[in-house]
Amino acid sequence: MIDLDGTQLGIKSTEEALRIAQNRGLDLVEIAAQNNPPVCKLADFSKFRYEREKKLKEARKKHKGGQVKELRVRPKIGGHDLQIKIQHMREFFAERDKVRFTIVFRGREMEHREIGSSLVTKVKDSVADVAFVEQEPQMEGTRMNLLFAPKK
Repeated sequence: MIDLDGTQLGIKSTEEALRIAQNRGLDLVEIAAQNNPPVCKLADFSKFRYEREKKLKEARKKHKGGQVKELRVRPKIGGHDLQIKIQHMREFFAERDKVRFTIVFRGREMEHREIGSSLVTKVKDSVADVAFVEQEPQMEGTRMNLLFAPKK
């Protein structure tokens, strides 16, 4: 059991802890239920809940993640243009973003999907040190998509 100012009161029975809380006009708040014995604190529950929600809100504000950036290319992209796209991918991985790499086929390009596959292989090799393939390449209509995620 922990007091309002943070000092430890020692191990108390549940009834005794509730009695102490009632005498002081406070609530008995369970902090760590998984411990043996569970850790409880004397506190005003509404104030405790307000502070906990405030911390969670602050953490959510600072948390940036889960964004998926998309880069679209055509199968006949030039070598330098592809290197620029790979640089952009590396910047996104530095910001902890995922990247959906999409190859868009038009018309007769659909007959030469192997060009798209070789492009995918080039990109995989280029970013292998900073990212891994989270979703393997798959065709969705006229598009070949694959998803990269940054390495931890």
